[in-house]
Amino acid sequence: MGNYKCCFCFTRRFTSSSAEPPADVKNTFAVYAEDGVAMSPEQLRRFLADRQGELATAADAADRIIERIREMRHRHHPMKFSRPQLSVDEFFHYLFSGELNPAIRSQVHQDMTAPLSHYFIYTSHNSYLKGNQLSSDSSDVPIIKALQRGVRVIELDMWPNSKKDDIDIVHGRTLTSPVPLIKCLRSIKEHAFTASPYPVVITLEDHLTSDLQAKVAEMVTQTFGDMLYYPKSESMEELPSPEALTRRIILSTKPPKEYLEAKSQKVKETGSQKRKETVEEDSWGKEVTDFTDELHYDNKDEQDQDDEDGDDDGGADDDDSKFGQSAAPEYKKLITLRAGKPKGRLVHALRGDPDKVRRLSLSEQQLEKLAASHGTEIVRFTQKNMLRIYPKGTRVTSSNYNPMLGWMHGAQMVALNMQGYGRSLWLMQGFYRANGGCGYVKKPGFLMKGEPYGEVFDPKRILPVKKILKVKVYLGDGWLKDFKGTYFDNYSPPDFYARVGIAGVPADCIMKKTKIIEDEWAPVWDEEFVFTLTVPELALLRVEVHEYDMSDKDDFGGQTCLPVLELRSGIRCLPLCDRKGTQYNSVRLLMGFSFSSESGAPYY
Repeated sequence: MGNYKCCFCFTRRFTSSSAEPPADVKNTFAVYAEDGVAMSPEQLRRFLADRQGELATAADAADRIIERIREMRHRHHPMKFSRPQLSVDEFFHYLFSGELNPAIRSQVHQDMTAPLSHYFIYTSHNSYLKGNQLSSDSSDVPIIKALQRGVRVIELDMWPNSKKDDIDIVHGRTLTSPVPLIKCLRSIKEHAFTASPYPVVITLEDHLTSDLQAKVAEMVTQTFGDMLYYPKSESMEELPSPEALTRRIILSTKPPKEYLEAKSQKVKETGSQKRKETVEEDSWGKEVTDFTDELHYDNKDEQDQDDEDGDDDGGADDDDSKFGQSAAPEYKKLITLRAGKPKGRLVHALRGDPDKVRRLSLSEQQLEKLAASHGTEIVRFTQKNMLRIYPKGTRVTSSNYNPMLGWMHGAQMVALNMQGYGRSLWLMQGFYRANGGCGYVKKPGFLMKGEPYGEVFDPKRILPVKKILKVKVYLGDGWLKDFKGTYFDNYSPPDFYARVGIAGVPADCIMKKTKIIEDEWAPVWDEEFVFTLTVPELALLRVEVHEYDMSDKDDFGGQTCLPVLELRSGIRCLPLCDRKGTQYNSVRLLMGFSFSSESGAPYY
């Protein structure tokens, strides 16, 4: 029972209800529990195989589920004899358990023996910053948090300290405070493999003299020891695999002074623009932008000059060549991936070298320009070489861009700011829940090889529908445990609704909405949605819950994002996360998933 104040002198009383099995669950139980009262282990196995698509693991899963339910039953009724069977409420408890009935697999299941360039890699931008890009503190804490989430690429900007005798990590020429390099390296060593055994890449933006580079080499080798991997020769025709680099650290350089691009753009943010961004971000984050226009942008100026000096060297890695000439030799030999920014015409930067692997860095704006008219060249480049995309310099509040454009073109390192929140970051977190959350996701085959007749995948081409996903939103629960009774409304229980949709290629992107359930902590929607997918390999299921507010902006009630092809068919539990992507203790949804091909044949 919950009491809410009304009109200062009256009290409204509402009955608090807990989630009950929906009709589909009761009907399913009746079908498989032959007597309609209790479900035996054998009957549970049949349900898992027939309805949940767990044919190979049904026997072990059924035994594990019943054992866990019996343990739970014993805790509540220690003296009561416990039979190996489930009641309808216990069957519902199993279905509504994120631990016993997750929506996606938690194990690494993809081939991890291909070269690194065959994988999308969980990448952070300015990993050491705790807040905005101009005045926040630098620290090893954001680095630790990123590694604990499964991030595999950590970025460090190296500058001489005030005495010019040591190295600081700091966002140069800003008001951000520094943190010593050695502290960051030690934290990386301690936490690198807490979430994943696969390699961590440390991307170094180098603003050091050769004597300090030598000091970095000494720090790195002493800190990491045998964990540090570096090639025996300066150039590699092919990168090692994640499996071969298990529990290893590799170093990469990136072009210095990316932050100076903000000056050349000459973007002036007015006070009203800043206030608008703050209002939108304070709620739950901006809606991710649709990049359809970027894909069809008329790139008339092929001679676009993106660097300050404007030299046209045919796309060579100018920073890479300078690095080779001036770097301290003991430092230079430790770098596995050397990278540069494009010079002159952007398209020239996509010319690969058959004798070595290259790594190229592009801003989000440079990617948009190239994608408009040279999408297939980007895809071809990333089949062997590494491409890193980073936020434009004017994102001083540590906001983010839509990462999907980079993934569509095969970019392995799509770097986002991890210190904030918002829908772009939710997509990133959801994307890397694939493959057991190990931080490496195998790129789909169409991005790695020519399509029929030798054609390279064209991200702009509209493809026929390949798969159909049906999603049923049954109900939600847990808010009353994780939130105060008056968190959403001082005068009544919340009015929840859910938003369900797809993020992916433009043809697949859509969001749909359930009805609003008024005055209910455990809302029952029982609504089904159908999504047609042209590129299911890159599609993400987006789920958000909001609380309707008639007089103000709707309140945030949780979110999650999951790779579509990782979804397990059947009735599943989806735990929800807060704005920053941390899973709530109790808030969750009960949902159903089924796949079919366009021809109507089931897809598994």
